[in-house]
Amino acid sequence: MSAIIRCRGVTKTYAQGTVGVPALQGIDLDIESGDFATLAGPSGSGKTTLLSLIGGLDRPTAGNITVDGESIGSLEKNRLADLRLHKIGFVFQSYSLIPVLSAIENVEFILQLLNVPRRLREARAREVLREVGLEGLETRRPSRLSGGQQQRVAVARALAPKPSIVLADEPTANLDSKNAEELIALMGRLNGSSGITFLIATHDVRVIAHSRRQIQMTDGRISDDQRRDAPIAA
Repeated sequence: MSAIIRCRGVTKTYAQGTVGVPALQGIDLDIESGDFATLAGPSGSGKTTLLSLIGGLDRPTAGNITVDGESIGSLEKNRLADLRLHKIGFVFQSYSLIPVLSAIENVEFILQLLNVPRRLREARAREVLREVGLEGLETRRPSRLSGGQQQRVAVARALAPKPSIVLADEPTANLDSKNAEELIALMGRLNGSSGITFLIATHDVRVIAHSRRQIQMTDGRISDDQRRDAPIAA
């Protein structure tokens, strides 16, 4: 497999008054196409910062990040937005759904940004909602869905444009044990059936245990990187 994400010497320093606070310190990392990997570590270890840089939501202080063959540090804002829209799906712990839109409308919204015709985007939205187990709940707004169901809508929205990569930041943080286990199994099945690359920032031991690759972060550095050949349990 080839690297779909490549980080070389990635550093991120935040200004705190007159002092620079390092969040990442010279990260070298390759994520292979079709991988299911976790960035693990305690709060402040740098995992969320690294995920944000890979997703183009922020820029590194130094170093280079390549996503699907493109060096994102050199991209103009419009091209970077286009890359995120077409190739990267995001799943956040806060769900980030639009409260006045139904489940299907939330999923369709990203397709509308891609100028997908109405009939086609509705069909695609229904397809991915069915894939994540929400068939029959398409017209419900987020307030009428459980936390687990809202997170599934967020996953469906991330999958709608058929991205190469899904970046997830603490996706199980607001879920109970049952819904967390179901979400982990769902992402594992999607990875296996579609070949989408998953990179998940988490401190949830359940997610880490189901990953094929476990990347440990400590104080802004990669302190361990282990791969398991065993398939993800569904």
